[in-house]
Amino acid sequence: MLLPILQVHSEDLSPYAIVCGDPFRAEVIASKLDNSKELAFSREYRTFIGEFQGVPITVVSHGVGSPGAAVCFEELIKGGVKTLIRVGTAGSYSADVPPGSLVVSTAAVREEGLTRQLVPHGFPAVADLDVVLALYEAASETDGLVRKGITVTLDAFFQGVEEFPHRKYKQAGALAVEMEIAALYVIASLRGVRAGAIVALDGYADADLREVYNPHTDVVSQAVEREILSAIHAVIKLHAKA
Repeated sequence: MLLPILQVHSEDLSPYAIVCGDPFRAEVIASKLDNSKELAFSREYRTFIGEFQGVPITVVSHGVGSPGAAVCFEELIKGGVKTLIRVGTAGSYSADVPPGSLVVSTAAVREEGLTRQLVPHGFPAVADLDVVLALYEAASETDGLVRKGITVTLDAFFQGVEEFPHRKYKQAGALAVEMEIAALYVIASLRGVRAGAIVALDGYADADLREVYNPHTDVVSQAVEREILSAIHAVIKLHAKA
């Protein structure tokens, strides 16, 4: 079956998919796999297939924001993917988790518009526990800080006249903010598949800590490398328990 938006055939996909926003980060992730090859590059959706320790892994970019990312998630699931892991970046809410840290998202606050059109207001966006534990275990084996907890998914990146809700979610204990995880978790729940996410912190979202935003530092690059390896090894851990 040809997936019309991703422009890949379902029989070419594996049950495990690592997804990310940036098409060129997808290429970097795929480069860590054996026998990797590019299947398609359609719009923001760039798809690779490879394997690691004999386990086939699909890698796909989903672009920025929940609506476009949701298209990617839905088509992957239609194509037979059963476990999705998002690898991305996020803004920190706390000096205790500075840029260069990793956060495994256990659940996401639904401060975006996409999921409001899919499920009722009170429906939670929650990760699969097995995926969370595999990601946290794999990330803890790398050299650097890793935390697990609640993240916030927000549509807007640049502020307008409305104040962003960062302060209240920081007070409530959320660790970081990004733009797609809530959509991933809600869609995974709706479609009966597993999902989890790990993010590298590339700056501060909290106004009291905010500095000049520069996601291209060595410490952030090292964190992205760590999260990529963590996601790949998490797939291996999950496969071993299947």
